[in-house]
Amino acid sequence: MSEKITLSGVPETILQTVYARAKEPKTRGAITDNKAVELIDRLDYDFSMADKDAAMHSGVIARTIVLDKLVKSYLASHGGAVVVNIACGLDTRCYRMSGYAHWYNLDLPETIAVREKLLPESRKISQIAMSAMDDWGGEIKGTSTDVLVIIEGLTMYLLESDVKRIFDVIAARFDRATVLVETMNPMVVKRFKEKSIEASKAKFTWGVKNGAALAALLPDFHLVEEHSLCEGMAEFAPVYKLLGKIPAVSNISNRIVVLEKK
Repeated sequence: MSEKITLSGVPETILQTVYARAKEPKTRGAITDNKAVELIDRLDYDFSMADKDAAMHSGVIARTIVLDKLVKSYLASHGGAVVVNIACGLDTRCYRMSGYAHWYNLDLPETIAVREKLLPESRKISQIAMSAMDDWGGEIKGTSTDVLVIIEGLTMYLLESDVKRIFDVIAARFDRATVLVETMNPMVVKRFKEKSIEASKAKFTWGVKNGAALAALLPDFHLVEEHSLCEGMAEFAPVYKLLGKIPAVSNISNRIVVLEKK
């Protein structure tokens, strides 16, 4: 039976991203996401706009590749860590990863209500229906252990004060925290539009030049490394192995910034 989904604004973007991940195995095959395929088969939603948005599709796949590698590497060296996936939407990474003690998926109540129908909680996977800017830290058990926080596809829809608030919550609650956060260049925020995202009435609102600039805003964190999404693009479009070395290209690409609590 198909699930009729009604969302708008930023929450609606979760449908575009899960569609991109479900479509990829049937096209280029750069990633495999069986859970996403299952979800799309169950959803009653018009994905025609997402079908036409090649830029959005490639961006989602590129960041999935980069983030999957970083999360897998972290869990390989921090067995038994707790993972918090902020603005999780219908992300299925928790089913592709192993080695964590518990995985928390956090998003707005309206989004978690949809997620709970399609991807219910299990013994090691919990849902938190709260805003990323709320004091959600109290919902997490094991705050003295290693904690990995993932913030994917969110900061570009926020204000700078919102981003700082999220990191304040992380710093106040966890002793040992590593954060993987996707960022967008300010020039892209001002000039670039993705068709399917615009159609959902979501708007890009904030960006930061690079990881060093982000770390300068966050006194409790230091920069470890950063990865241009060109790295992910190169997995299915080899020309990006060259383009990614050109500063004008790599600098405007979205980045995954890795930060650690001081």
